[in-house]
Amino acid sequence: MNLDEQRALILSGAVYNDLTDELVQARERTVLATDRYNASFGQPAVVREALLRDLLGHAGAGAYFEPTFRCEFGYNISVGDGFYANFDCVMLDGGGITIGDHVLLGPRVGIYTTNHALDPAERVAGACIARPVVIGDDVWIGGGVTINPGVTIGAGSVIGSGSVVTHDVPARTVAAGVPARALRAITDADRTGFPMSAGAPDAAV
Repeated sequence: MNLDEQRALILSGAVYNDLTDELVQARERTVLATDRYNASFGQPAVVREALLRDLLGHAGAGAYFEPTFRCEFGYNISVGDGFYANFDCVMLDGGGITIGDHVLLGPRVGIYTTNHALDPAERVAGACIARPVVIGDDVWIGGGVTINPGVTIGAGSVIGSGSVVTHDVPARTVAAGVPARALRAITDADRTGFPMSAGAPDAAV
């Protein structure tokens, strides 16, 4: 199978061979592309945004990763407008990562869509399976959070630092822990009265 066919197979959720020449070469190209993006720190925004658009499947207006950013393929990642990731973000995107607008990631957040096979012999042979991760608009992910395959985090939610997210998180929810669990809803009582600048989005959090 060519790379496009293998990409479609991975995104379908079927078991796939992680060690094919095409996937190995795709990862090597992505390492070089992320090196170029990380090395562009301090250059004009237009330069960095062009490099990010070349690296990701979709990068919204103003999307930004602090160095160092690493991903597996890049082409399965979509981030929305105003996206920001602090340093040392890692995304294994075989299964697809879709992130909404105005999402904030703290330092050292890892988003993983791929699992190796549990059976040792299959694992050595390269068997893997992937599940997508979806993060809604206006989400804040605290530092050191791990997001596991197949998770959806609803819009406006907050994930506490150091959490491991193994199950879906509803919209407008504070969740934390290992594994993460819902602690409480986010309501209008959480507003501080902070003045919104003219034209700024009225974010949920």
